[in-house]
Amino acid sequence: MNKAELTEAIASSADLSKADAKRALDAFVDATSNALKKGDRVALVGFGSFSVSNRSARKGRNPQTGKEINIPAKKVVKFKAGAELSGKVK
Repeated sequence: MNKAELTEAIASSADLSKADAKRALDAFVDATSNALKKGDRVALVGFGSFSVSNRSARKGRNPQTGKEINIPAKKVVKFKAGAELSGKVK
């Protein structure tokens, strides 16, 4: 499902116009992004939680040449599904 399909699904499910559903989805993405950028955790009960984790620097290999390379440390976003979402997927 892409963003347009998700917007359409939200609009039909919540009885909103597609424009209102798109604005709501964009607001959710912006609010979640800003919270994660500050290092906060975003938890949606029953759905799951988004958090930021630090990945340390490490050594890797270039698969084409086999040469060792340094992979820098970075922050990564993690999502952990909630129990209700996990139950619906099974």
